[in-house]
Amino acid sequence: MMVILLNCVTLGMFQPCEDVDCSSERCQILQVFDDFIFIFFAMEMVVKMVALGIFGKQCYLGDTWNRLDFFIVMAGMVEYSLDLQNINLSAIRTVRVLRPLKAINRVPSMRILVNLLLDTLPMLGNVLLLCFFVFFIFGIIGVQLWAGLLRNRLRNFSIMCNISLPPYYQPEEDDEMPFICSLSGDNGIMGCHEIPPLRDRGHECCLDKEDFYYYNTIRQEFNVSGMCVNWNQYYNICRTSNTNPHKGAINFDNIGYAWIVIFQVITLEGWVEIMYYVMDAHSFYNFIYFILLIIVGSFFMINLCLVVIATQFSETKQREHQLMQEQRALYFSSSTVASYAEPGDCYEEIFQYVL
Repeated sequence: MMVILLNCVTLGMFQPCEDVDCSSERCQILQVFDDFIFIFFAMEMVVKMVALGIFGKQCYLGDTWNRLDFFIVMAGMVEYSLDLQNINLSAIRTVRVLRPLKAINRVPSMRILVNLLLDTLPMLGNVLLLCFFVFFIFGIIGVQLWAGLLRNRLRNFSIMCNISLPPYYQPEEDDEMPFICSLSGDNGIMGCHEIPPLRDRGHECCLDKEDFYYYNTIRQEFNVSGMCVNWNQYYNICRTSNTNPHKGAINFDNIGYAWIVIFQVITLEGWVEIMYYVMDAHSFYNFIYFILLIIVGSFFMINLCLVVIATQFSETKQREHQLMQEQRALYFSSSTVASYAEPGDCYEEIFQYVL
């Protein structure tokens, strides 16, 4: 167990981006520790194979966790063989992160929890299937109601000579809080009259384009103390643009993007802004959709998963306890040297046999 903890510490101290060639003293020391840990794990595997045998139900490879240890050691051998041939295969090195999993086989309570997680996967599959139907139903509703509506922006159709304005209204925080307007056929909250006036130097602009032409004609400075043109008032028609909020990630244009939005709403992260976008573009009563989605997805589905895990926990714990009792009874029935002592680990038993 101490070697496993040492391996966790050394893996956390590696800095591959700062020392690619491993030429520093720090990296070389960590490499020596890594070599020692690999040799220790390899010797442990060989000793267990000699003591238990290799193939068979009661042998080394008959246990699932031993097969994981075998895979980790074999991956380490492949890594060292590639280093000797000056071949760098970084994908093999990632197998090192599996070494801390050896602690699962050393701590019985941790092994029970991992087996619990594996045992609940089939039962959770039914819950995930139900969750898929929820996603599918709510996704279809969202696509049918709001496809393309989050692209709505205020458009400027006024013809003004020598004046270059963006075709669509762009607030200062356009990507974070875009101004999504409602089309004439919808009942959204945001209309063309809701656009805020332009502000310059902290003052609200109050002039129009006629004033702009006049002051340009007489060549007089006018953009002081709020004497500036409110160009926002000429964005007065709501049309469909080419962009969706948040770099195009938030929309209901197709079922795929609708699932992404539904997943974000279920996580309760930023769902209020999404609801406001839809309410601004379509209707105030769209909040019913999001409230139902949160109740079904966030509350009901998550609690259903917890019920499945709690139901399986007692059964898994009882089965693991029975398995440990059977292994202990098998040990006492087959052992002749240590029949009066509690079974220890592999190295303690070898030490007893040598003495």
